[in-house]
Order: sequence, then C-alpha cells, then structure tokens
Amino acid sequence: MARSDDWQRMVRGEPYCSLAPDLLQQRELIRQRSAQFNRAPSKGHLKRLFEQFESVGEQCFIEAGLFVDYGSQMTLGRAVYINAHCVFLDSAPIRIDDEVLIGPAAQFYTAQHALDAEARAKGLMWAEPIHIKTRAWIGGGAIILPGITIGVGAVVAAGSVVTRDVADGALVKGNPAR
Repeated sequence: MARSDDWQRMVRGEPYCSLAPDLLQQRELIRQRSAQFNRAPSKGHLKRLFEQFESVGEQCFIEAGLFVDYGSQMTLGRAVYINAHCVFLDSAPIRIDDEVLIGPAAQFYTAQHALDAEARAKGLMWAEPIHIKTRAWIGGGAIILPGITIGVGAVVAAGSVVTRDVADGALVKGNPAR
C-alpha cells in the first residue's frame, strides 16, 4: 500500500494529520487483530498480531487486553513480557529491547496533540520515539511519555509518570518519576 504524505511525516516525527485515510486504515487493521487476540489469546492470533509489528524477537509473550495504535512502529526484542491491558500509542517507533518486563496497564505514548484547540480539532499531531533498553522493568500502571529512553536494567515503579529519560540501573517512582 502506498503511504500518504501524512504517514511519511508521522514516521519522521513531523506534524501530521491523524485523520489521513491510510492512517485510519492501519489503526483499524491493528484494532481488528488486537480484538481477535484479546478475545481468544491463542498462538495463532498472537502470530497475526505480531505480523503487523516492525519486528518481534523470540520468546516474546503478551497477555490479553493489549491496545496498539499502528503496530508497524513496534519493535520487540527477545524474551519481552508484556502483562495484561497495556497501551502502546506507536505513532513514532517504540523499541523494546531484550528481556524487558512490562507490568499490567502500563502505557506508552509517542503521540502529542497540538496545544492550539483549532489545530487539535483538525487532527494535527506529532510524535517522538520511546526506547526501553535491555532488562528494564516497567511497573504496572506506569506511563511513559513521548521521547523517553529507559536505561539498561532501570526500574520504573508502579504508577509512575516518566517525563524524562531514566539512566541505566536507576529506580524511579512518582509523578513525575524521579
């Protein structure tokens, strides 16, 4: 499928219209695949879901309740575990390296909306990537905001809101996470 100018702008992190037909179509496709998996989390449904991702390493496991915006911007390393009811708004790449643990209801937001109400009403957005490095642990209910990198072996405590990068081996907690 040919990608629109808005798709190209989205993947470059430039302002784009989230209402472009091919963006709507891709979101609908991943919602259908996610719904199939969430209703009946079988290996077959998980495989069809993973087909929409950029890449998926061996031994990855996802619990039911997953929500993904596009899928095509998702990269999962080896032995990634994603617990139930997680949200991945992948307008920009979300890269999750090897052996990462993600607790239930964790949320990853790459998308940002315009602050101007007029522009927001027209669907104007932009996005920044998220990178979760090897052996990090994201606690249940944590929220990772656009443009964030979580370091190797870092821990984000449950319920934290991460507004800035987390160093290798660090433990952060709270809102904002520190």
